[in-house]
Amino acid sequence: MKCPNCDETLLLSDKNGIEIDYCPSCRGIWLDRGELDKIIERSADHYSNKDNYGRDHDRYGYDQRKSDDYHRRPRKKKSFLGDFFDFD
Repeated sequence: MKCPNCDETLLLSDKNGIEIDYCPSCRGIWLDRGELDKIIERSADHYSNKDNYGRDHDRYGYDQRKSDDYHRRPRKKKSFLGDFFDFD
């Protein structure tokens, strides 16, 4: 299958039982029918347990440093869904 954005051949990755097509060139992510619903459902299941909020804040939380250097350089935000879309 070709990337609709740049016409590169898409690669397939299996993330937690969900097959995700992605473009190695433009890094576009393409989901087949029902795959986004599976991701949303798993996210809802994950956060239905209140204990996961604290654990995820510790794991993906923002750096709370107040230095000038911290405010000048943007940091890449991480989230629970980052586990699905991290292809490096």
